Amino acid sequence: MDTMRDRFAPVVSRLLEEDPRVAVVLAEIGLAGFEEAQHRHPDRVINVGIREQLLIGAGAGLALTGLRPVVHTFASFLVERPFEQVKLDLGHQDVGAVLVSASASFDWPAGGYTHMAPGDVALLDTLDGWTVHVPGHPDEAETLLRHAVAAGDDKVYVRLSEQSNAEALAVDGTRFLTVREGRAGVVVAVGPMLDEVLDATEGLGVTVLYATTVRPFDSAALRRATEAAGTDVVLVEPYLAGTSTAVANDALADLPHRVLGLGVGRRELRRYGLIEEHVTAHGLDAGALRARIGEFLGQRARVRV
Repeated sequence: MDTMRDRFAPVVSRLLEEDPRVAVVLAEIGLAGFEEAQHRHPDRVINVGIREQLLIGAGAGLALTGLRPVVHTFASFLVERPFEQVKLDLGHQDVGAVLVSASASFDWPAGGYTHMAPGDVALLDTLDGWTVHVPGHPDEAETLLRHAVAAGDDKVYVRLSEQSNAEALAVDGTRFLTVREGRAGVVVAVGPMLDEVLDATEGLGVTVLYATTVRPFDSAALRRATEAAGTDVVLVEPYLAGTSTAVANDALADLPHRVLGLGVGRRELRRYGLIEEHVTAHGLDAGALRARIGEFLGQRARVRV
C-alpha cells in the first residue's frame, strides 16, 4: 500500500490543473514529486530552498494575492521552526493556507529529534481559527487534502503520517465516526491510532469514535456517545498526550465526567530505533493501550463497588 505522502504530490498536482487558484510552496522537501507540475505551472509551484520562515511568508504573500497556497515540508519545519510566521504572516494578516506536513511525531526516527514534532497540534492550538485534519489512511488523506484546498480561504493543517490503519473510512472533514458501540465508556481514536484502539478495546464494551478532523473538535458527537456509554472518556492521539483533553472537558463541562489523554510522552527518546519501537515506548501499541484503558475504566467500577 502506498503512504499518505505518496498521495500528496499526485493529488495536489491534479488540483493545480483543476483550480487556477491553487499554488504550491516547497522548501526543497518533496520537490521531486512536483517536477512536471513545476514545468507546467512555474508561477504556481515555488521552491524557496531550505528557508522555512520564507516558506510560510511566501505562502501568505500568495494568499494575499487571492491564491490558495499549499505549503509542505516536515512537521517540525512547517509548524515549529517558522511558528512566528504562522502566527503573524497567516494569523495576524487573516489569510489562509493549507499546511501539509510529513513525518508526524516520529515517522523518520533516523532523522533524529530535529525531524520529530509530537507537539505540532498543541502548538497550533495556541492560535485561533485553525482546522486540523489527521487522516488515518492514504485514501482519507486524499479526501482531506481535497477538502482542505476547497475550504475557501481557511487556515488548514493536514498531518500526514507513515503510520496507517488497514482500511479507510468515509471521512468528511467534519464529523467523528462511530465505529463501535458500547456502554462502558467512550474512546476517541485519532487518525492512525484506530486499529490499535480497536484491538486494545476488543471485549471491553466501550464506544469507539474515530476522529480525523480534530479541530474543530466534534463536541456534539462526543456528547451523543456519552448518553449511552457514560462520561468516562479516553483520548488516544498520535501526537502529544493530552492535546485534546481541554476541548473534551469543555464539551462535557456541564456533566460529571473523567477524561484520560493518551499519546506521545514528553520525554525525548534518544535511541531513535524504528517507528514501531517508538509506538511501544510511548505506550501506544494495543497491549499497552488495553492495560491503560482497562485500568482507567476499572477505577470507576471499583468505586461503585
